[in-house]
Amino acid sequence: MTGLMRRWLAHAIFALAAFATPLLLSGNRYFAFIAGITFFSVLWATGMNLLYGYTGLMPLMFGGIAGISAYVTIGLSANGWSFWLAMLVGSVAASLVGIVLGLPALRLRGFYFTLCSLVIQTVITLAFVYFVNLTNGDVGISHIPLPELPGGRQLAGTAYELVLATIAVIGVVVLTVIVESSFGRRLTAIREDDGLAETLGINVTRQKLAAFFVASLFASVGGALYAPYVGFISPRSFDVLLSLNIWVMVAFGGRGTIWGPVIGAVILAPVPFVLQDYYTIKDVVYGLLIIGVVVLLPGGIVGGVKRKGRADAPAAVAKQAAPVR
Repeated sequence: MTGLMRRWLAHAIFALAAFATPLLLSGNRYFAFIAGITFFSVLWATGMNLLYGYTGLMPLMFGGIAGISAYVTIGLSANGWSFWLAMLVGSVAASLVGIVLGLPALRLRGFYFTLCSLVIQTVITLAFVYFVNLTNGDVGISHIPLPELPGGRQLAGTAYELVLATIAVIGVVVLTVIVESSFGRRLTAIREDDGLAETLGINVTRQKLAAFFVASLFASVGGALYAPYVGFISPRSFDVLLSLNIWVMVAFGGRGTIWGPVIGAVILAPVPFVLQDYYTIKDVVYGLLIIGVVVLLPGGIVGGVKRKGRADAPAAVAKQAAPVR
């Protein structure tokens, strides 16, 4: 089996598992809801991985972009727009706003970009709080109506989770296609050394803008679907903690890999819900998981496994080549 076939077989297995999960959990709405939140986390972690894992940027305004899309989508839907059209407009608008706000930061590198993105996230959160006419401030917006399907039926329950599974699968496929394209190779070159990449003729700022727009679409589509799924949003739903949680999932699973963020999201996203009855140890367990991976596998789960495989390979070859006595 060729490497290409193995890669896409993994995608097929992931798609099968994603679509089977809502069906298997359809009898338990609580666990089905956790699966839905996990699909959101997979989508968001995959989008952040494009920036953090393959471009070398750590965007702490990721949650803010998702929030802009959610509020725009809700606002347009409340004014008679179809949810799906409102989601399309809100997602593109949020991505464009994110680029405009993040343009100064995209000219920065490393820690300075991260710090600037944190400031931008803070400004977005404050805007959510103080533009009460648009966002209802800290009170939040509740009783958000579910999207409507053709024929007037509402998208709810297992059908909603299947849509989220579809979006998560599409997100992973899109990332794979990007990474294997010339665009993805340019992003990797920028991550390794953007100064050298610019010397080689790569327009670093333009490539970062393109990557930021695509990653922002991941965030904004997730934000638009998140609002009606949960039924309530407030500025705290899209603050810097969301960005940090998504970043932790990427680092936990292994940044710069296709499946690392997926594994990180699948493991970490359900933890707060599964352990909510054990609130005294919930954060401790969450922290121990992260610390354990950071100490034992600094490159994340997938990165650590790959590194171990590369380290074991020469030893195995040498053992096979050793003369028999």
